[in-house]
Amino acid sequence: MTEDARAQDAAAWSDFWARNSASEANGCLPERWAAIEEAQKRAWRGFIAGLPEGARVLDLATGDGRVLRWMREARADLVLEGIDLAPELPPAPDGTKIQGGVEMEFLPFDDSSFDAVVSQFGFEYGDTSATAAEIVRVLKPGGTAGLMVHRGDGPILEHNRARQVQIDWVLGEVNAAGAVRKALNTPGAGAGVAAQVAAALAILGEAKFGSSSPAWEIPEALRRACIMGEKDGPQSVEATITAITDQAANEIGRIKSLAGACATADDRPALIAAFGVHGMGLRETTEVREPSGRALAVGRSP
Repeated sequence: MTEDARAQDAAAWSDFWARNSASEANGCLPERWAAIEEAQKRAWRGFIAGLPEGARVLDLATGDGRVLRWMREARADLVLEGIDLAPELPPAPDGTKIQGGVEMEFLPFDDSSFDAVVSQFGFEYGDTSATAAEIVRVLKPGGTAGLMVHRGDGPILEHNRARQVQIDWVLGEVNAAGAVRKALNTPGAGAGVAAQVAAALAILGEAKFGSSSPAWEIPEALRRACIMGEKDGPQSVEATITAITDQAANEIGRIKSLAGACATADDRPALIAAFGVHGMGLRETTEVREPSGRALAVGRSP
């Protein structure tokens, strides 16, 4: 990954956590996430059950620290730390420590510092060979790693690819932002007419993709901005349009990154080999399944 691409990823994820830190929603499968989280919690509780008393655990690409929080709830004796590429993150869960702006490939820890290193949907986003080397370096002799990685045939990528189609439709095919801007800046039209244009596009988006889709959410947000703009002026509407399109671009970037991560994670032999060259072998592989029985991830313990 180039420095520019890494910086873009960091900015996109900072934006994601800034907008999602106030809730428990994951943003990947919001309507189904509660049940999926239970499956993830069970997997991590099983992993930490065998760790020694007072074990020090490092979570890679920790995000909002939810894995650390689950572990803390199950075992208060663990010393829990996390790192993430995003420089701006939500506050660390109580009893844990998180550092932002840290690359998995260059961990700021001494050799043999941790009893366990874990990652939930993070390891496969980076340079897996370099990250595997760092994991082995910071683990104590006899330490263990637990990696929950994406899978290309799972519901998370499927859901997000659907969102990408919807965003492409509303901002590309029908050009909602451009249509609203045109009405906003047309003499005799202004914010009131722009709100009507956005409302019509929201109806189209809902009919085509549903009321929980970006195809409805985006023009509805534009409509509300236009209504506020009748009082605050067109500049406030323009600022909101820019913010909405920037957020959409960030989401498209994250979805593309997710697709790449799934492809990396699906190459199981390469992941195993990345640890094997450092003398660390695979102990166990377990599928993590949602209540329907569909596998959403793969848990691996090198």
